[in-house]
Amino acid sequence: PPASPPPSPTAAAATPGSAELVCAQGRNLKAVLCQRCGSRVLLPGAATFACRELLLPAMKKKAVAAAAGGGGDVLREHWLVRDMFSFENVGFTRDVGNVKFLVCADCEAGPIGWHCLDDKDSFYVALERVAHE
Repeated sequence: PPASPPPSPTAAAATPGSAELVCAQGRNLKAVLCQRCGSRVLLPGAATFACRELLLPAMKKKAVAAAAGGGGDVLREHWLVRDMFSFENVGFTRDVGNVKFLVCADCEAGPIGWHCLDDKDSFYVALERVAHE
């Protein structure tokens, strides 16, 4: 029988849940949407897959309430956006220390991501907190 082709390096590097979302160049294959209202956050190809442990407050209707207190999740899989203007639609919370959290600009669901004020060119959107189409 013919040998099966070796797995592509990108598919092996990405975790099983993200494999169908990441292209060979490591960018998002699908549009990134708000899980709650379906508003478009990023167009396909606008972000790069990145693994980084970040603590995001628990999802709540009002991001300000989420930032104010309560539990959170350590999330490891993110879309990394290098330019704020790559977003189709995103909002930011007030500063919490040196961090702003990203929320849906339409329904304010979030936080869906994280931005450190010390690094102007890094915006992280957690894969677990958005939908893809």
